[in-house]
Formats: sequence, structure tokens, C-alpha cells
Amino acid sequence: MDVTLIVNPFSTGVTEQRLLAVEEVLQPARTLLTERQGHATELAASAGDTEAIVVFGGDGAANEVLNGLHRQIPVGFLPGGGTSVLARALGLPRDPIAAAGRLRHSLDHRRTRRISLGRVGGRRFAFSAGIGFAADLVRSVDALGRAEDGRRPGDLAYLRVAAGIIGGRRGRFAPVLEIEGLGRAAFVVIANTDPFSYVGALPVRVAPEARFELGLDVVAPAHAGPLDLPRLLAYIFTGRGQTAAADIRYGHDLDRIEVRCDRPLSLQVDGEDLGDVEHAVFEAERSAVSVLI
Repeated sequence: MDVTLIVNPFSTGVTEQRLLAVEEVLQPARTLLTERQGHATELAASAGDTEAIVVFGGDGAANEVLNGLHRQIPVGFLPGGGTSVLARALGLPRDPIAAAGRLRHSLDHRRTRRISLGRVGGRRFAFSAGIGFAADLVRSVDALGRAEDGRRPGDLAYLRVAAGIIGGRRGRFAPVLEIEGLGRAAFVVIANTDPFSYVGALPVRVAPEARFELGLDVVAPAHAGPLDLPRLLAYIFTGRGQTAAADIRYGHDLDRIEVRCDRPLSLQVDGEDLGDVEHAVFEAERSAVSVLI
């Protein structure tokens, strides 16, 4: 298959040596390097009559490419970011060269998998979105800035910032939004798969019933205090308990989730800050794209 390789050279796991090795395995017809935020969307949209696109970068680059696809062509994801949730959730190895070998086999045998995507405010997302806490976390880490080589902070920075946000609130999260049909909540997490994310090698299982082939899942604590935090942490690292907890709003396999906020709150998709919103509608695009497996 004619393959276009889109690469974010500033991603944490992308180096010149790894890129050369990936190119040797994939033998792409062309390699395109992103130069700025949003560039991967433009490159995907103008990829012409290529038969497949492979993205080598982090989740931000993957998200941009998904938002640039205007026709049905297979797309693959190589883990090049600090976490690379999407590639790992699709079952690919963490090593990009080994992952490239898997994708080469899929290209040769035309093996793909149809997955659903989410959409909010016209922006697609592959694995997660959220209003409130998770989005505050993304924004605060972005505020730390990037290293001189353009790379984002890693997992330890996220853990430190999360601890700072929780400490600043003294562990208390009051209801500040309304989820249509489910009720009041402190913050909202939207998941399109499980695991929702990773801390190093440890999976974060916010929505254990979420699957790429289904609609969207929503998980939203009605409120949280200091005594609730150990229980909430146990939920997300074991993947058990949250679906039946009386104080957690949980919806599974949904086509539409409407959220109204008491005041402007932060919104994120696939780890990208989309600014503040007072009203958001999350919609499932079922069987939206073919991914290389």
C-alpha cells in the first residue's frame, strides 16, 4: 500500500535514529514532518490519493490527523509521545520500531479495525475528553512549558500537578455542572475506551466498560471530599466499583452527552486544552475510522 508517514519531530519519543528505523520498516512513499500545532491536520487533509496514513508522534499528533481525515483510508499510530495512550490502547508495543513492524504486517495483509470516535464542538477525539479536573490538569501541565527541544513534560509532572490541584482544593470538589439525564456532578470524564490513560506502565481505568467499538461512556463524581479520594483512586486503578457507586454518575455506550456548567470550566480532548465552556455536547461517531491493528 502507498503509505504517508506523518511525524511530529518534537514528540518525546521521536528521535532521528528511531525515525530512520521506522522508515526502514514501513518504507513509506513519503515522510512529512509537522512544523507547528495543527499542522498534522493540514497534512492529513492534503495527503492526496495515499492509501494509508501512519502517525509517529504523541496523542496530540494522532488527534490532529484524525481531525484531518476527509475520506475513508486506514490510519495507524506509532507511539512517539510520553504516554501515547491511543497506540497502547489499540494494543501496539510501546517501542515504536516494534510497533512499526506490526503495522507493516497489517499494511501487507490489509488488516484493519473499525473504531468509533467522539466529537465535541466540532473537534474529534479518540480516547478521552473531560470538563473540570482532568482538563485543569492538562492546562496546568501545559503552563509548565516545554523543554528546549520542544518536548512536553512527562508523567511525573502530571502526578505533581494533580497533587497540587487536589491539595489546593483541600481534596474537595463540589457539584458545578449538570449532565442531562444523569444529574449534578463535580467534574466529567468522557471515555471512548478502557484503559482511559496510563501512568507509566500502570493503566488508568476510569470507565471499565468503555470500548472503541461502542458509543461514549461518561463518569462523573457527584461530589468528592478528602475521605472519598482513596476510594476514587482505587476505582481508577482497579477498574472496579465506579459503575455501581451511588455517588458517581455513570453512563455507558451513549450517542450523546450534554453538559451545562454553572460557570465557564476547562475542556480537554485527548490531552489537548480546548479552552473554557459553559455548555458542551459530546457525540459518538460510531464506526468512524479504520485503524491498522
